[in-house]
Amino acid sequence: MTTFAQPLKEWQSLHELSLKMLDLARQGDWDALVEQEMKYLQVVDNIAQNPIPQSSKRESEQARLILEKVLANEEELKGLLQVRMEELRLLINNTGNQRSVTTAYGKHAGNILFPDFPPQ
Repeated sequence: MTTFAQPLKEWQSLHELSLKMLDLARQGDWDALVEQEMKYLQVVDNIAQNPIPQSSKRESEQARLILEKVLANEEELKGLLQVRMEELRLLINNTGNQRSVTTAYGKHAGNILFPDFPPQ
């Protein structure tokens, strides 16, 4: 049986992880962000498995306030991830374009090409 304080501690852990993930996204540390996301999902699962008892109005209100902060962090994180996805999309497109140019002109690399002139 869990104590009344344990579920609230999980909510606080969730908030701390959301802040850390947001900070990592701001720094562009995407690998560390993915690692933190795994921890975040574990805490979410723990919260789902051990909800705050309905009889605890004070803790429910505290959890609601924490949830609002977590959701705000998630919204900002989502915006940062969308920017990153756009950067990656452009990078992929540029790589594809470069590959097309290399394929089209690469077979002529090292050759000096002269236009065909009619013989005189």
